[in-house]
Amino acid sequence: MELSEEELRMLEQMERALVEEDPKLASTLRGTSFQRAARRRMILGGAVLLVGIGLLIVAVLLDLNAVLQTVVGVLGFVVMLGGAILALTSARSPGHPAAPTVRASGRTGFGVVDGGRPSRPARQRSGGPFMERMEERWRRRRERGL
Repeated sequence: MELSEEELRMLEQMERALVEEDPKLASTLRGTSFQRAARRRMILGGAVLLVGIGLLIVAVLLDLNAVLQTVVGVLGFVVMLGGAILALTSARSPGHPAAPTVRASGRTGFGVVDGGRPSRPARQRSGGPFMERMEERWRRRRERGL
C-alpha cells in the first residue's frame, strides 16, 4: 500500500527530527553497523573457504597414507563448505536492515517507506489499484450522503 504525499512528507519530517535529536540511534536504525558486520562475516567466510580449498590441495599433493589423506580431504571439504555457507548467509540474511535509500528529493532515508525492499512494479488492472478504487467508492458514497 502506497503512502500519500502528506504521509510521506510527515515521515520524512519525523526521520529528520530523529536524526537531529539522536544521531547515534538514527545511525543504528540505518543499519550501518550491521552492514559492516555482515561485510566482515562475508570476508571471513571467503577466507575460511580459501583455507578449505588449501586443505584439499594439501591432501591431494602431499604423499600421505590413505587414511590421513582422506581425513585431511574431508576436513578441507567441511571447512570449505562452512566458509561458503558463512559468506553466502551473511550476504543475504533476511533480518538484515536495509541500507539508506536515496529519494527523488536527493535525501537519504531509512527505507521505511519502501519497507526496506526494492519496490516492485504494481500490477495494473483496468480499474487501477485496489486501494484507489476503494477510496474512490468511499468518496462517492460520502458525496451522495450515504
